[in-house]
Amino acid sequence: MSEQPSENISSPNRHSASRRFSVHVAWTLTARVLMAINSVAAGIIVARWLGAEGLGQLAVINVAVATIVQLCSAGLPSANTYFISQDKRHLAATALNSLIFASVVGGLLAFGLILLAVWWPGLFGFVPPRLIGIAAISIPFQLITLIGLNIFLALGRVGRFNTLDLVGQSFVLLNAIVALVILNAGLWLIVTLNTGASVAVGLLIIALVGAYGAKMKDGRPWRPDAPLFGRMIRYGAKFHIATLAGLLIFRIDLLVVNHFRGAGEAGVYSVASQVAMMLMLLPGVIATLLFPRVAAEDASRTDLTCRVSRHTAFVMFLVCVVSVPMSFVLPVLYGHAFRDVTVQLLILLPGVFLIGIESVLVQYLNAIGLPIAVPLFWLLTLVVNISLTFGLVPSLGARGAAFASTVSYTLIFALVAVYFRVRTGSTLSSMLLIRGGELRALSTVLPASRGAVRARKAKD
Repeated sequence: MSEQPSENISSPNRHSASRRFSVHVAWTLTARVLMAINSVAAGIIVARWLGAEGLGQLAVINVAVATIVQLCSAGLPSANTYFISQDKRHLAATALNSLIFASVVGGLLAFGLILLAVWWPGLFGFVPPRLIGIAAISIPFQLITLIGLNIFLALGRVGRFNTLDLVGQSFVLLNAIVALVILNAGLWLIVTLNTGASVAVGLLIIALVGAYGAKMKDGRPWRPDAPLFGRMIRYGAKFHIATLAGLLIFRIDLLVVNHFRGAGEAGVYSVASQVAMMLMLLPGVIATLLFPRVAAEDASRTDLTCRVSRHTAFVMFLVCVVSVPMSFVLPVLYGHAFRDVTVQLLILLPGVFLIGIESVLVQYLNAIGLPIAVPLFWLLTLVVNISLTFGLVPSLGARGAAFASTVSYTLIFALVAVYFRVRTGSTLSSMLLIRGGELRALSTVLPASRGAVRARKAKD
């Protein structure tokens, strides 16, 4: 299968679709940037009030909970997007299947994490078990939120998807201000307030999904569908392997640094990791919006994926270049104890560039049913990452973790890019090298997108 020649054919429909996609990307990126600013500002507040050790403890708590949420998701958020994008009549059964699963399994795993913190407190380093227990309560509600947001994404409600995500995440900054700046109460109150916010947002998501389903009035009853759930699990299992492997690669290094080098160095590395994740915002946004679009269209076409991948590679190159001098500002913002964060981020940058491109390319493979090769690629990368992380961190610390991450990001990019080329016949240049006409188009689409973002906010 080769790249379709229609890519070079100009048509009003294609340009209109491209403009809508650009608007959605701009709107979603705006929300993600605001969320990143919230996280950075909250991190600076915690670092200034509680020091590197306090920030490291909070980072370990957040990573532990986020890991559990992904562990118990079983790929259902992506399965929701896949099945609802293909047929909107699946909404009621798909949503109910997933929400029941999230409530039951999320509750069980939350209880398991509490027991683990009590029986094996050393697993979380210097983090008190009580804080782990408070944070664990949020697990089922965070999973419900994750599932609900993907439902709105599959329905094309990008405005609601972004608004709810931004509102929920804004509590990270608000809670830090209330707990530390206003009340000077310490880490326990931040964790408690974050848990309360997760519960409230999860309940709101349930109400909104139910209300939206009632408005559709397609006559389909809201009841579980066991055969559909089986199909969701089969698709989700493959997706879950890749997602879980990726999550462990992104997150486990912080836990390893905390275990071998202590909360202080983990706090410094958490800043480098957070900035690296911020740099992945754009490709993450593009991948999120590209998946349902490709799933809903003709899966034999690769021109959209290649075109979007070229644009992503171009923008990510600029982002990474600009990030080099900006990395030297981080110790000024966070304090002298964070002086090594610059080196750690510079080590991560090449991997950030490549994993950003991979996250876009793989959406085509996700949309055609997710070949088993993709989760196998992630498992191989995970083995390499864990081996390097445990081999390097004891002696090199956080710098070793950063190096292990960059090697892993490079490996998964190479595996996916080669498989994409073999599967579709697309050339490497068609995936990576932006064309002159596309540069001119970007210069006209992006200004229009900024105005359309404001209109989209008012509409949604």
